[in-house]
Amino acid sequence: MPNYRRAFIPGGTWFFTVNLLERNNNDLLIREIDLLRNTVRAVRKRYPFQIDAWVVLPEHMHAVWTLPPGDADFSKRWRLIKSGFSRALPKTEYRSNVRKMAGERGIWQRHFWEHSIRDETDFERHVDYVHINPVKHGHVARVVEWPYSSFHRYVERGIYPQNCGGDLDLAVEGDD
Repeated sequence: MPNYRRAFIPGGTWFFTVNLLERNNNDLLIREIDLLRNTVRAVRKRYPFQIDAWVVLPEHMHAVWTLPPGDADFSKRWRLIKSGFSRALPKTEYRSNVRKMAGERGIWQRHFWEHSIRDETDFERHVDYVHINPVKHGHVARVVEWPYSSFHRYVERGIYPQNCGGDLDLAVEGDD
């Protein structure tokens, strides 16, 4: 079993990819978007963090967060989001014997992928990647058409134009 090493940078900004365990034909995250939003809101209330960008797709999500000064514990926040979301759902998913023995649900992949944002260019590229993801996966033709994205907040602030299509920078490779 690999020994995962995470860099902890207090007050850092991070890009994340979080996946459902079963990604094929699974629309759980958008079907239960209100539950996900409420869970994130509850975790942020107890353990604050700034959401710089976020997109929720049917079976995975990407986010860019900035943690408060002196705080580097993004893992706790993801654990609470994933467990809070899972606990609120009926137990209907398939669970392997390993997951049953560990007392785990069969909803989320155990790990998530994170990348520490290094500078402003890195930040901009990852935020663009977050927002272009629904186009990349063929869910919509234009970024503005996807409702589960912080893209709309960026339009309101004048950072992106409303008519932005599928032409954001795709130079960042994510762990999809």
